[in-house]
Amino acid sequence: MEGKNQTRVTEFLLLGLSGQSDQEEVVFGVFLGTYLVTLTGNLLIILAISCDPHLHTPMYFFLANLSSVDICLSSVTVPKMLVNHMTGSRSISYVGCMTQMYFFITFPNMDGFLLGVMAYDRYVAICRPLHYSLIMRPRLCAILVAISWVITNLHALLHTLLLLRLTFCSENTMQHFFCDPYPVMELSCSDTFINNLVVFTVGGVIFLTPFTCIVISYAYIFSNVLRLRSARGIRKALSTCGSHLTVVSLFYGAILGIYMRPTSSYSFQDMLATVIFTVVSPLLNPFIYSLRNRDMKAALRKIIFRA
Repeated sequence: MEGKNQTRVTEFLLLGLSGQSDQEEVVFGVFLGTYLVTLTGNLLIILAISCDPHLHTPMYFFLANLSSVDICLSSVTVPKMLVNHMTGSRSISYVGCMTQMYFFITFPNMDGFLLGVMAYDRYVAICRPLHYSLIMRPRLCAILVAISWVITNLHALLHTLLLLRLTFCSENTMQHFFCDPYPVMELSCSDTFINNLVVFTVGGVIFLTPFTCIVISYAYIFSNVLRLRSARGIRKALSTCGSHLTVVSLFYGAILGIYMRPTSSYSFQDMLATVIFTVVSPLLNPFIYSLRNRDMKAALRKIIFRA
């Protein structure tokens, strides 16, 4: 028995969301439809911004990057789940699992950093409009995005290297549809104290940095808006922030209660919250940013009618 327990794991078994075969067909259909709509919506956003010169501004540059990251985020988890369902397999190799976790850590954090950068962009546009073109130059925009990519990839690399040092014995089954770091750590038969410590320290800093930027930016924005005497001016200022605030609330509302808690408390509710920011949020972002934006709707109409 002791020798069996020390057998090294070469693959993990993903039981999916329900773990019941009669419900997996419904889950498969929902995830397939969601993924196709996510790809289509975000690709249309990128195409519209690329083809319309009126949208070649910092705000839409960041939005195009956000749509690209959302496509990558959905593509990290959903295709593997769909392939496993079609082939009747529930397995993912050890290397595949570690690779999936690396990108799963990278893209949600990149989403957070882009939302922070977009909040700063709105702050400059509303609080310092006369200096907007001077501050938000193309060079600065590119540097902000590049720095965000470097930070998020280094952060993902750190966590992945720490996961690689863990030993996995005979237990290799997860009630999940992808390799989420917390459930994977629960399967380890070695000490995960260092991993948990890094999650709460380094992970906390990575999480709080863009979140703090968003809070401070909107504190200045609301302070500035309250000084406006015109109700029309207030509505115009807040209308440019409505879509961004909606996306921020959806993203951080789902992620806040999951990864700031001990791994032992990971539950089915946490798994559903993970679905929100990995599947639902990338699906809704194109609709949130396009339905209330006249310029974006006009650009999308040009793309559709041209096709």
